[in-house]
Amino acid sequence: MITGQTLYVDWAEEYRPIRLQDVVGNGPALRQMVEWAQNWSPNSKPLLLYGKPGTGKTSSAHALAHDMGWDVVELNASDQRTKSAIEQIAGISSVTKSLSGASRKLILLDEADDLHGTADRGGAKAILDLFKTTRQPVILIANDIYSVPAELKSRCDLIQFRAIQARSMLPRLKAIAIQKKVRCSDAALKEIAESAGGDMRAGINMLYAAAVGRDSIADCDIASSSKDARSSIFDLISSVFHGRRDADLMQQSREIDETPDVIEQWVEGNLEQLRDRGAIGRAYRYLSRADELIGLTLRRQYYILWRYASAIMLFGTSLAAGGQGIHSRIQPPARWRRMGTSKRQKAVRGTLFRKIAERAHIPQGILRERYLTPLTLLIERSPEGFAASLDLDADELNFFLNDRTRAAAIVKGIAGTTRAGERAKAPEKQKEEKKAPAKSQSSLFDGF
Repeated sequence: MITGQTLYVDWAEEYRPIRLQDVVGNGPALRQMVEWAQNWSPNSKPLLLYGKPGTGKTSSAHALAHDMGWDVVELNASDQRTKSAIEQIAGISSVTKSLSGASRKLILLDEADDLHGTADRGGAKAILDLFKTTRQPVILIANDIYSVPAELKSRCDLIQFRAIQARSMLPRLKAIAIQKKVRCSDAALKEIAESAGGDMRAGINMLYAAAVGRDSIADCDIASSSKDARSSIFDLISSVFHGRRDADLMQQSREIDETPDVIEQWVEGNLEQLRDRGAIGRAYRYLSRADELIGLTLRRQYYILWRYASAIMLFGTSLAAGGQGIHSRIQPPARWRRMGTSKRQKAVRGTLFRKIAERAHIPQGILRERYLTPLTLLIERSPEGFAASLDLDADELNFFLNDRTRAAAIVKGIAGTTRAGERAKAPEKQKEEKKAPAKSQSSLFDGF
């Protein structure tokens, strides 16, 4: 049984492969990487590894460096990848020797499909300059190959990482269960592997979620909602516009870790890709009806209506699209694009979930799965109190309110009130108040 401090261990990170022989699946891609590394010279092209999340791209790059005895210099979307940052970190590393005595340094640029917006301005050009001057091997990693700037793709050797087959996942999942002393039936392991949708990280996370509070797992204990939402939402949107069967659409909608209101935003955000304007109009009629049911659900908490909202938006849009499909990359919701780049959005969500999880003393995964909707409803009713208690900035509060102007005004008002109060109170009173937020913050979650 997983209890105590073990509850907060990230199994996917704990069991990240160290050597290439430990990587599950994608044997042809791994052999290409080894051949590239063994024959690398300053004239070799960089590698671009691409494929869905959880297929082992980043882990394989680190494992390759381990097996080759190389150091790793990594930049990802959580870092500021401006032109100057890439030149200072990756650029300097690419023309200098390793201080540890390693034969080479692997320059690893993760999430190369996320080089957009102000924060990454000039980043793509800096990477192109890096390609020209580097004396060290370079690997780029991307989830969505269509989002990688064309000038980068043309200068790289592309290696695709495919979804991992369920039968390949089973031995690794079984080994982890044995090491964690969790009895898991073969049927349960098979259910996890098949529900993970080719995502090894999702499979491990699902095993972890099923094992919390138990020392044995049966197939009835498995919930497929732990699968990585980013890979699933793209699959669902593609299925809607390609005219998949209604039963398949509902199954996919249940498997992803997003509520119908978020799915609706994704569907609406891609309607403009339909070439027939009449089809767009018909799809909007179905979406508007689904939106009414979603609003009624949120106002009165009639969550049974969510399934009807999902059916109307998915079946109706699929019918209106007529199997036309999507002929360019799937776009995130317009509301999210207005918040900034996808990098910033992920950073806001990650910081927000981490902050609330620490205050509530619960894992981020459980917060996202079980408590995000009720927490959203509570914050919508009293945004000022929650913003003050949780110390939310405008972007974090906007995540719940979906109203940037209102969120900014609330945060600004709280800051003004706090400054006025601090000027009015004596130093002794201010010291007492520094302790007060911890009590009010924890009390927000007493009902959970």
